[in-house]
Amino acid sequence: MIIWVRVETLAKYEAGNGDFNLKRKFEQVSGEPCLVLHMSQATPELVGELKPRALLLSGCGTWFRDFEVREFYVFEDLVRAFPEIPTLAFCGSHQLLGFVYNHGFRNLKRVEDEPMRRLQPGEPQVGMVNADSAGYFTEQGFYPIQGVKADPLFAELPDPFLVRESHTCEVKQLPAEFELIATNENCRVQAMKHCQRPLWSTQFHPEAWQDEYPHGREILSNFFRLAGIIH
Repeated sequence: MIIWVRVETLAKYEAGNGDFNLKRKFEQVSGEPCLVLHMSQATPELVGELKPRALLLSGCGTWFRDFEVREFYVFEDLVRAFPEIPTLAFCGSHQLLGFVYNHGFRNLKRVEDEPMRRLQPGEPQVGMVNADSAGYFTEQGFYPIQGVKADPLFAELPDPFLVRESHTCEVKQLPAEFELIATNENCRVQAMKHCQRPLWSTQFHPEAWQDEYPHGREILSNFFRLAGIIH
C-alpha cells in the first residue's frame, strides 16, 4: 500500500473529487493500492499502523498564510517520524519541506509564502489570478527542467525533461540537509533530495503527466522502483 497525503484546507478537501483520479494514476503506475488521507488524518500513529511502502505528499491550492501554523505540525511530525519510508513531495509539500528543514513549524508564528518574483512591466499574467497571485510571476504549463546532479529519480529521462508546473511560490533557501538535483531559469530549487534518507521533492507535478508529455509518469515509475515497489 502507498499513501497519498492531501495538503489542503479541510473544506476544499471535502469539496473536491480530483484525488480519486490521482489515486487511480498512482495505483496504475505502482501496482499498489493507494490510500488517500487529508493531512490532518496522517498522524504518525495511524501511518505507523498502516505501514505503507511509500508516501506521496500533495501540492496545495491555498496560500500558506491562510492556515494556522499549528495545522502544519502534523505534516512535520509525519515527515520526521518515518525516515525509512520512501517519500516524494510535490509543489506545495516541496515548499513545506523547506519550512520544516529550514525553520521547523513550531518555531514559526506564521507561514509566509515565498513568491518567485513580481511581474516585470508588460509581462503577461498567466494561470488563475486571484488577490494573492495578482502581480506575481507564475509557472503554468509544461516547462523544461534541467538536471543539476545525476539522480536515479530522473533515470532514462532526457535533459532537459518536460513536466507540468503550477506555482507562484518556491523554496527560497535549499535546506542544509538536502542537495539540489534539478532547476530551471525561473525557479532554482525545482527538485531536491535529502542527503541521508529516501526523501525527494519537486516543485513541478509529475502526477500531472499527459500522453503528450509522459516524463512525469517516468519520474513516478523511477520513484516506485527506488522504493522497491516495481522492478
